[in-house]
Amino acid sequence: MTELQSLSADQRELAPPAPPPSNASVMKAVLTEARFSDPNWIFERKFDGIRCLAIRSGREVHLLSRNDLSLNSRYPELAEAVGAEACQEFAVDGEVVAFDGARTSFARLVQRARHYVPVFFYVFDVLWLDGHDVRALPLRTRKRLLRDTLEFHGPVRWTPHRNRDGEAFFAEACRKGWEGLIAKRADSPYVATRSRDWLKLKCEHGQELVIGGYTQPRGARVEFGALLLGYYHDGRLEYAGKVGTGFDTDTLHSLGAQMRELRREDPPFANPAGIRERGVTWVDPQLVAEVGFTEWTRDGRLRHPRFLGLRDDKPASEVVREAAG
Repeated sequence: MTELQSLSADQRELAPPAPPPSNASVMKAVLTEARFSDPNWIFERKFDGIRCLAIRSGREVHLLSRNDLSLNSRYPELAEAVGAEACQEFAVDGEVVAFDGARTSFARLVQRARHYVPVFFYVFDVLWLDGHDVRALPLRTRKRLLRDTLEFHGPVRWTPHRNRDGEAFFAEACRKGWEGLIAKRADSPYVATRSRDWLKLKCEHGQELVIGGYTQPRGARVEFGALLLGYYHDGRLEYAGKVGTGFDTDTLHSLGAQMRELRREDPPFANPAGIRERGVTWVDPQLVAEVGFTEWTRDGRLRHPRFLGLRDDKPASEVVREAAG
């Protein structure tokens, strides 16, 4: 008897027969400054990677990013591992990551575009199983289903969680150099939107920002000096500052080539008069950069930013300033 068959009648009514998901509409967490312990919540490691929904229906396997890009050709070993599972009908949610030592590293993950980097798929939720939509079931129930569904072999990994001691776990995460934790309400259903049932507890600041221009290189630097970054607020691209560190030579050349294709005459920012940079080349705001930084300044600028890599799994129009709720 499978875990799904053993559920109570009431629980089975929440999971009627349904087709597999047709897109990667995933549940998203809300940033918070709260640090807490609560037996009604679980706490998981926050990974620094790319969100991935893996859907298997018979022999077909689809790996989808959060904006519905196919990841099968990018990570064929993950598609193969998902296709080798004994269960043939499921959709699971997780994160594709690469490691730099014991830490997951988005900067290392994006190197996969240039050369082979080992990657892993850390799975933390199940949405569809054996023809049933299980998203309305409580999280703890979905965790049991997930644990019994996959074999977690090769690069497919189970995401451990703790049922208590969130504050101690957060302190441990920061000591180990992790990004932070995700706190999840234990009885919450899975909803395809951002929800306060999932909370992000970050050790360091970092988020996606839109590239709106670049400065000229100086000295031995090639292609560009710094990227001018922004985020959307009420439909307007607000300037957030510039980043000039975190680039290797290959990134300078590849990103420089992409930005040359996007050059424009006028600034895309809402208030370009406040940008005190000389020799700026403006670009259409289509590229999204992952940027780490220490804090936001009082005037809404990034302090000590560093470039981590480009993201193609989120449209530029959806990039907003993350604020703790």
